[in-house]
Amino acid sequence: MDSLSWSRFQFGFVASFHYLFPMLTMGLALLIFILKLLAYKKSDEAYDRAAQFWARIFGINFVVGVATGIPLEFQFGTNWAQFSNYAGGVIGLTLALEGMFAFFAESAFLGLFLYGQKKLSPKAHLFSSFMVFAGSWLSGYFIIATNAFMQHPVGYKVSERGVLQLSDMWAYLLNPWAGWQYFHNMMSSVITACFAMCAVSALYLLSDKHRDVAERCLRVAVLTGLVACVLVIFPTGDQSGKMVAASQPASLAAMEGKFQTGDQADLVLIGQPDVVNRRLDNPIVVPRVLSYLAYGSFGNQVKGLDDFPKDEVPDNIELIYFSYHIMAGLGTLFILIMAWSALRLPEGKLFRSRVSLWVLMLAFPFPYIATTMGWVTAEIGRQPWLVYGLERTSHGASPLVSGGSVAFSALGFMGIFLVMGLLFLYLVLKFIAIGPGVVGGGSKGLEQGAEPARS
Repeated sequence: MDSLSWSRFQFGFVASFHYLFPMLTMGLALLIFILKLLAYKKSDEAYDRAAQFWARIFGINFVVGVATGIPLEFQFGTNWAQFSNYAGGVIGLTLALEGMFAFFAESAFLGLFLYGQKKLSPKAHLFSSFMVFAGSWLSGYFIIATNAFMQHPVGYKVSERGVLQLSDMWAYLLNPWAGWQYFHNMMSSVITACFAMCAVSALYLLSDKHRDVAERCLRVAVLTGLVACVLVIFPTGDQSGKMVAASQPASLAAMEGKFQTGDQADLVLIGQPDVVNRRLDNPIVVPRVLSYLAYGSFGNQVKGLDDFPKDEVPDNIELIYFSYHIMAGLGTLFILIMAWSALRLPEGKLFRSRVSLWVLMLAFPFPYIATTMGWVTAEIGRQPWLVYGLERTSHGASPLVSGGSVAFSALGFMGIFLVMGLLFLYLVLKFIAIGPGVVGGGSKGLEQGAEPARS
């Protein structure tokens, strides 16, 4: 592979690995605040121990997310110097705001929450959990706004040197693409955190350990997860799809494996795109629904890939198609799991159903897969553009960095991330094995593995 291909591979690998950690921390930030709020309102020590336990899982994710995110941003200067020179005058604003304000607020208040419970008043400790949530979600917005500019550039002008400059800060920060993309992304992160919390809680209930904390966490995670599962499809997913249809129609065609233009376009549930013969094999479709979802009318025309110039069509149609359909299929499955679990919450039926608990415990990897596939769909779908309609991917790479140098650094990152991933799993599994009865703020005097008294 040449330098450009290696640079794309390296950035994709590093971004995909890094993405696993903030997707959990952003969702956990909300759940920790909810647990802490319930502890404060109900004066329930079990909720407090639950919040402290998950804050420690949050802290491990946070540290690894920072460590994996630093080389991601460094690549803008090492592998993508042309892009940084061209668009840095715009995207530098949100990247700087994320680092200087949101990141420091999140990290500072996380320290207060973890280690300041004996020093702070109950209200101040609750406030620290809220600020962890606010800092985490604000950080997410700045990153999404940066990516949204690459998907749908607004608020810029081209300077005399031929590079982009920020002309309207508020247009850039309030990019309509950023709004729907942000809420869709944050609901996905909440789903990821809810399934992780459900899995650990189900493990405790199946093992008959820490039942008071596990039941409270499971109830919060299921109810919050059900709401997020609905919102991730409508309105956030629906509006995100409409933006793709309006601004990136070639990407929409690739997502649906649609090669020929036609009215009353069908929504594809399953099928295999045959790029060589320009057709979709073995399709199962819902008639006319794609036209309605994309443009609000069953009779609207949806443009096929064959009617776009070849140099404006995404370069990996199969990957976009399957990534999108895996994401959408798993999203539907998440609603079914969370709805079934919510229906079994009354009278504690869920807590006693071993089948339901096993399903919740084994389902936790799927949100990670779905969110990664969603990221792949968005980033590969934007191709062949780095900044859509303004700068092509082939023009953004560093011209003086050889393919061998990028390949060497990519292998280095793979090795380092393997070690970091194993260390992360070891620490998380260690905390799960110890349980909330030991690390929680109200666990004083409990022995390892002991069942705390019910509140």
